Amino acid sequence: MKDFTKKVIETISEIPPGRVASYGQIASIAGNPRAARQVGRILHSMSAKHSLPWHRVVNAKGEVVHFKADRQRELLIKEGVEIDVHGRIKMEQFRWMGPADEDWIRG
Repeated sequence: MKDFTKKVIETISEIPPGRVASYGQIASIAGNPRAARQVGRILHSMSAKHSLPWHRVVNAKGEVVHFKADRQRELLIKEGVEIDVHGRIKMEQFRWMGPADEDWIRG
């Protein structure tokens, strides 16, 4: 497994309940800000194998775009993530900012 793939899996695994991250954000944290599509491929092919919280990954606009969109919305709402009438999440409120965000939450 390539280092980028490992870092993507690790990053997605760290997204806490009630928070979301974008594909591009995960790519940046994993070391390649131009690899958002690759993050999508990794998420699609490895979510089950690595028990990834796939539902916490959305596009940069805060939209649910997974092929299991209804299930994704259901899981996010269950975790307290609000989705507006246009199907968008307020990223400024629910975006996970990465490992530094975890330190802020604990602090």
